Amino acid sequence: MRGPIGVALALLTMAVVAVVLRSGSGVALPGSVRSAQDAVTDAVTNAAPTRMATSAAAGAVPRAPATRGPYRVLALGDSVPAGSVCTCRPFPQIYGSLLRRRRATSVAVDNLAVGGLDTAGLIRQLGRARYADSVRRSNVIVVTIGANDFGDHHRQVVDGRCGGGDTDCVADEVHALRAHLITVLTRIRALRGSGRTTVLVTGYWNVFQDGDVAVQQVGQTGLTASRRLTARANAVIQSVSRAEGTTYVDLFKAFDRAGRSLTSLLASDGDHPNADGHRLIAHALLDAGLPAAT
Repeated sequence: MRGPIGVALALLTMAVVAVVLRSGSGVALPGSVRSAQDAVTDAVTNAAPTRMATSAAAGAVPRAPATRGPYRVLALGDSVPAGSVCTCRPFPQIYGSLLRRRRATSVAVDNLAVGGLDTAGLIRQLGRARYADSVRRSNVIVVTIGANDFGDHHRQVVDGRCGGGDTDCVADEVHALRAHLITVLTRIRALRGSGRTTVLVTGYWNVFQDGDVAVQQVGQTGLTASRRLTARANAVIQSVSRAEGTTYVDLFKAFDRAGRSLTSLLASDGDHPNADGHRLIAHALLDAGLPAAT
């Protein structure tokens, strides 16, 4: 149509389109114009799948990664997750930040670890309302516990007075560690109920001191004995963790594979991780596998 009527209709169409484009400002539209806008919108909507499919096929429209979470991380255990001695961010908080960036979702961290805690103490904690409630609310739970179970035998172990195998005197403690850790993980599972939960249970690089501080204080023989005890404790922690369906995080290997001396990863007391050590642990947790989608 190229006559006057065609020109008039063309002008009317241009006016409608102009009003449609301005409609995003919230101006009320007459019914006839609104109908025209709906027609345009329907046309765009119906055409979109075809354009998206064509662009996707050409690789022009990347698919956004699925967002998972949100996550609530709970840290339970002793002075290691508590961040004792190191005036730095403890590894549970660093892990939360890493997880937030990796999953592109919100992550809250509740660090209830306490210096000096042993497995019996953790069982008592889980019987208290504050701790039980936090477990119920958390879908990622990190547990580091067991080193303090052997504190009473430190001198015997490092002085070589613990029996022919260097760790004979802690047989009762090893047995209690197994039983207590089973109780801890069973209680966590009961408190979580049917909620999907990721539980990460760590071992230790050493249940006592290590690095230069250990060599200075107990000698190489004492350090070797403490590492034998650590291997024995880690074996128990690993076996219980796997039997209870949780994820074991091997910090002995993580520290050993860091390509650095342990001294450079430990605080001045030779017993707790420094800032670099905490970052290493956080990355080891992340490397153990991302938590299940909630």
